[in-house]
Amino acid sequence: MSLARAPLKPLDQALAELMAHARPLPDVEQVATFDADGRVLAQEVVSGLQVPPQDNSSMDGYALRLADLRQAGVVLPVSQRIAAGSSGASLLPGTVARIFTGAPVPPGADAIVMQEDCEPVGDGQAVRINSVPPAGQWIRRAGEDVTRGAVVLGQGERLSPASLGLAASVGMAQLTVRRKLRVALFSTGDELVMPGDVAPQDMRPGAIYNSNRFFLRALLLRLGCEVTDLGIVPDRLDATVQALRGAAQAHDLILTSGGVSVGEEDHIKPAVQSLGQLDLWQIAIKPGKPFAYGRVGATHFIGLPGNPVSSFVTFLLLVRPFLLQLSGCHTVATKTIAAEAHFDWPRPDKRREFLRVRRNARGGLDLFTNQSSGVLTSAVWGDGLVDLAPGQTVAQGQTVRFIPFSELMA
Repeated sequence: MSLARAPLKPLDQALAELMAHARPLPDVEQVATFDADGRVLAQEVVSGLQVPPQDNSSMDGYALRLADLRQAGVVLPVSQRIAAGSSGASLLPGTVARIFTGAPVPPGADAIVMQEDCEPVGDGQAVRINSVPPAGQWIRRAGEDVTRGAVVLGQGERLSPASLGLAASVGMAQLTVRRKLRVALFSTGDELVMPGDVAPQDMRPGAIYNSNRFFLRALLLRLGCEVTDLGIVPDRLDATVQALRGAAQAHDLILTSGGVSVGEEDHIKPAVQSLGQLDLWQIAIKPGKPFAYGRVGATHFIGLPGNPVSSFVTFLLLVRPFLLQLSGCHTVATKTIAAEAHFDWPRPDKRREFLRVRRNARGGLDLFTNQSSGVLTSAVWGDGLVDLAPGQTVAQGQTVRFIPFSELMA
C-alpha cells in the first residue's frame, strides 16, 4: 500500500517557517558613504546638526521686511547682495537684500519676493516690488529638514541613493553596516549546458542551456550578496556531496536550482542529509511547489525547483525575504497594490497562483497568454505578478493584488 502524500504547505506558513531560521548575522563593518548603496545599516545615524543650518532662500529674489511693503509697486533701495555660501548683515529698515537660492536670510527679513515679481530701477541700486508676499514666503527655515539629535536613518534600514544623500547632509563620511551575505550558487542536472560551450545547432538531444544560473546570480547581486558561482554539478551523489561540503566552508547560504524532487537522479536530498539536515516542502503555489530548506553544518541551504519560472518566482517570494532578514534588514514584507484586471481567468487552481502580467496604457493589467512554469518569456514580457488566492477566478474589470517586479527586485 502506498503512503499518502503530505498535504501541500500554504505559502504563508512556509514563509513563516523559513523566516524563523533567518537570524541576522552579527558581523558589521565600516564603509564609505559613497559605497554604501544597498547595504543594511547596523547602527542608526543621528544628526549632530540641524539641516538647513540657518534660514535660507529657496528662490533668487529680494529679501525684505514686510513692514516696508504696504502695497505692490513700492520702490526700495538694495542695501546688500547675499549669495549662497556667504553671510549677510542685518537688513536695514526700508531696504531690500538681493538674495540667491541657498543664501542665508539676513536678520530682520521676514519674506522673499522672487525676482520675476520685481523690476530693477535705474542702475540696479533699487528695485520695484510688484507683489506683496505672505510672511515667510520662499524662506526655508533652519532645521525644517533635520533637527539636531534626530535619528535620520534607523538601524536595519536598507540604504538607497536618497539615504546616502541624507547621511552626507548630516556629515557622515562613513556608515556602520552589516557585512555582505556570502552565497554559493550551483545548478544540478546532466542536461544543462552553458551558453558558449555548445552552439545551438550542436546541442545533443535533451540538453538545455542553463538559464537559472544567470537570473539567480543577478538577483543575488541585486540584493548585495557576494556570490560564488560553482557552476553545474553532475547528477551524481558523490559530486553533489563534494560541492555542498566545499560550499559550506565559507558561505552563509548555499542556493541550488534543480534536484529537489524525488526522482532517482535527484541527489540533493541524500547529499544534504548526509552533511546536515533537510526539509523538503511541497508548497501550494503555482508556479513553484518543490522547495527545500536545510543546513549543511552551520550554513543555510535552500533548494529551488528546476523549471525556470518556478525557480524565479520562488526566489522572489521566499529567498528574497529570507536573505533580507538574514542581512539584518527590518523591512522584508512584499508590498502589493490594487490594480484592475483587463483579462479573464476562469479556471482557478487549488494552489495559490502567481500570474505574470504587464501594466498597459490604460492603467490595467494584461495577462501573458502562456503561464507555463517553463516559459521564461513571461517574466521578461511582464512587469509583475498577480497574487490569486486558491480557487480564485478573475473577470475583466475586477480588482486584483498586483506585485510589481520593481518591488521584488530592488
